[in-house]
Amino acid sequence: MERRAFRANGFVVLLGLVLAGGAALLPALLTADPAWLGLAIAVGVLAAVAATGFVIVNPNEAKVVQFLGRYVGSVSTAGFGWVLPLTTRRRISLRVRNFETARLKVNDADGNPVEIAAVVVYKVVDSGKAAFSVDDYEEYVAIQSEAAVRHLATTHPYDAHDDDRTSLRDGTEVAGELTAELSERTELAGVDVLEARITHLAYAPEIAQAMLVRQQANQVVAARQRIVDGAVGMVGLALERLSEQGVVELDEERKAAMVSNLLVVLCGDRPTQPVVNAGSLYS
Repeated sequence: MERRAFRANGFVVLLGLVLAGGAALLPALLTADPAWLGLAIAVGVLAAVAATGFVIVNPNEAKVVQFLGRYVGSVSTAGFGWVLPLTTRRRISLRVRNFETARLKVNDADGNPVEIAAVVVYKVVDSGKAAFSVDDYEEYVAIQSEAAVRHLATTHPYDAHDDDRTSLRDGTEVAGELTAELSERTELAGVDVLEARITHLAYAPEIAQAMLVRQQANQVVAARQRIVDGAVGMVGLALERLSEQGVVELDEERKAAMVSNLLVVLCGDRPTQPVVNAGSLYS
């Protein structure tokens, strides 16, 4: 939608108006001829009308130019310029902006209430859309950001217990999804979302303690499972080495007893105290 408006160098136009005014006013003052006086007045009126076209554009800023309600174009070149006279100019900032959404309470994909907030970094890339496609592009981006964060929270669990699921705690993947969704939502307003990232994520207070206990239990189970896997491997390796080197010949009953003792030693959460059989003291 954005198009470039006509723009001339403001200093050149100003110099031209001064020269034209001087060329018409000087003969009128010297000769007092009514014809020259009328010409000077006409040039003065034209110069006053032309002076309404002067505009100053700051860096990273655009001026949206309208003539009698019609969108003429946008001027984004910084400096002192001149556009069509009798036009209105609206300032649109092209600077990078960021804001943080409010902490929203949403149910995640598993139905657990969570609190979530995100920071959004964006900039206007189409001043025409930002000015005319929506009433207020800043408010539009803020509302769409909250809607996108809510949608993200409802489609992912807080914790993923399966490897094929993405949880809200997977920062990089979740940030990419949120940025892509927000970019699609705000394209209508001429806004490009540079980054959107979760800044706050926690269970709601009413279930936080229960979820903490659940997380601790899951960690204990995972740790125990890893210990058992390692212990089984070590027992198998010990039996294999004893058999290869011929240190001792064990029947099935003694192998079972040895496996049981090794698993107790390796999987126990307390130090073991071995019992040494030193034989009988009395014959």
